Amino acid sequence: MTIRIESTSFREGERIPETYAFAVPDGDGKAKPEGGNVSPHLRWQGEPDGTRSFALVCVDHDVPAEMERMNSDDETIEPEAPRQTFSHWLVADIPAGVHEVPEGAGSSGIVRGGKPTGETSFGGLAGANGYTEFLADDEEMAGTYGNYDGPFPPWNDEREHRYRFRVYALDVPRLDLPGDFTLAQLQEALSGHVLDEGELAGTYSLNRDGAG
Repeated sequence: MTIRIESTSFREGERIPETYAFAVPDGDGKAKPEGGNVSPHLRWQGEPDGTRSFALVCVDHDVPAEMERMNSDDETIEPEAPRQTFSHWLVADIPAGVHEVPEGAGSSGIVRGGKPTGETSFGGLAGANGYTEFLADDEEMAGTYGNYDGPFPPWNDEREHRYRFRVYALDVPRLDLPGDFTLAQLQEALSGHVLDEGELAGTYSLNRDGAG
């Protein structure tokens, strides 16, 4: 990976500030959905010649596979428990001339019922992140969650979660994606078109006894 990504919001390997998280500790060992949920600043450079667009993805590969165990008083999720990938931000078709996303461009707070997908303020098209499916059965929160929504790892999870912000340089100006595209659909569309990529990763945990 030769694309270099930096941010004024956090540094590589550091804990992501609560300004950019969906949930924060509640003071009693659990969590409350009262983080700032502001999308972080990102800037990148070093893409290869022939780049015609970029894609931006933020994913957490540390989400417990057994979601029924999450945030349970009777469960402690051990670090070695099976895991799955959860998407926090999906943007495709970012013009090749764009190399920076301002802080707050993908989200400026928690919005019950989600945020629109589609055109972004900085260029490109935002898809539907993982909260769309995760909150589908919550009457107060259900909806399509477009653009960015930040970390909300289980408070009973002993593993510190790592949030990976990746930028892909592509050989096409746009991908053939539906309006509310998902991570799986984006990954399929990226196949065969990635010239290079870069990553910036931060950590977050709500477990007061865990690594974070």
